[in-house]
Amino acid sequence: MASNITRHEALVPAEARSRFFGHESATIWLTGLSGAGKSTIGFALEHALINAGRACYVLDGDNVRHGLNKDLGFSPEDRAENIRRIAEVAHLLNDAGLMVITAFISPYRADRAMACEIIGADRFIEVHVATDLAVCEQRDPKGLYAKARAGKIPDFTGISAPYEAPDAPRIVLDTASFSVEACVASILEVLRPRILESKG
Repeated sequence: MASNITRHEALVPAEARSRFFGHESATIWLTGLSGAGKSTIGFALEHALINAGRACYVLDGDNVRHGLNKDLGFSPEDRAENIRRIAEVAHLLNDAGLMVITAFISPYRADRAMACEIIGADRFIEVHVATDLAVCEQRDPKGLYAKARAGKIPDFTGISAPYEAPDAPRIVLDTASFSVEACVASILEVLRPRILESKG
């Protein structure tokens, strides 16, 4: 860590930001296997929140690896750093007053616990998109499972690398059993207490 640095406190309190945006900030952390439906749910949730006049943004795994995290691979160490950086960005966006939706496989419990610590337990809402491996592999929207089975992708979660399901997620969603709309509605219900009536 760099030395000779000082943290500066904002003059705008969190309560003022909440009044401005009409909601308390939070990070909705979507975790699950590739193809489970995390990004689909995340962007549909963002669309619903924006249509309701709420300020939010999706941090998507693939999108972030095109820029901020393009120097990282998929080893356990790189995955941990990937999650650490995302959690720090989510924390900053939450401090700015936004709701953040993250869509990351984030396969390790320890990494998600680290993200929760960085973001703050009061803002961290863990959502397990618990779609079964067989369903995800059947969908295989990016052709990644086929490549992983052929040995062309090392350290692929669910095939050659582990996925550690959350012990006690706030929400569990299965896109094989429920529509995207139903999944979004489940998350919105959990977010409802954070929405200020003045904006409703």
